[in-house]
Amino acid sequence: MTKLSGPMLAPANGGAPDSAVVLLHGYGSDGNDLIGLAPHWQRLLPGALFVSPNAPEPLGMGGYQWFAIDWAGDRLASRQTGVVSARPVVVEFLNDLWAQTGIVPERTILAGFSQGAMMALHVGTSLPQEQTLMGVIGFSGAFLPPDGFGGVELATPPICLVHGDMDDVVDPNLSAEADSALREAGFDVRYHVSRGVGHGIAPDGLAFATAFIETLAKK
Repeated sequence: MTKLSGPMLAPANGGAPDSAVVLLHGYGSDGNDLIGLAPHWQRLLPGALFVSPNAPEPLGMGGYQWFAIDWAGDRLASRQTGVVSARPVVVEFLNDLWAQTGIVPERTILAGFSQGAMMALHVGTSLPQEQTLMGVIGFSGAFLPPDGFGGVELATPPICLVHGDMDDVVDPNLSAEADSALREAGFDVRYHVSRGVGHGIAPDGLAFATAFIETLAKK
């Protein structure tokens, strides 16, 4: 199985890491894209290790993808099969991270943008209950429920959803649908719509996610 690697930032306090923030980039990008979020969140989690792995599949145009997209056909179907096929790579990365650092799942935040958000939401809700994450953040993504979703044996981490209402790449209604599905299954969900924003992370969306992390850090 492909081993993921990418940019990493050591804890801001200079000590051994007591938590982790794993950042999953979008289609066609790489880990350098989302590692830029770290400075916004380091003050809240000074002991956190920030890591932003490159997705497993390189693209000819540069950048990487978590899974292939059927641009000419059924995008939903390609997402549904794609997250399932890519899930083991992300799970292995998390397990390796925990084994190597001693950081525990409940001190790990999994965040992603676009295709990375789809992976973060899918993986974060597919882990066993004993590996419940500190939180999951999805920017401009969609929720593809894992097998057994809603069952008591699966993790139910707090979730933050952020989406621009002018997104013409990933339909913003997909985050609204994710909000409803997750709430109905008993998840604690924070959901924010960035008005007049396309496919990206606007200042208000970043501030909303930062406030979510601040709440988690106080627990």
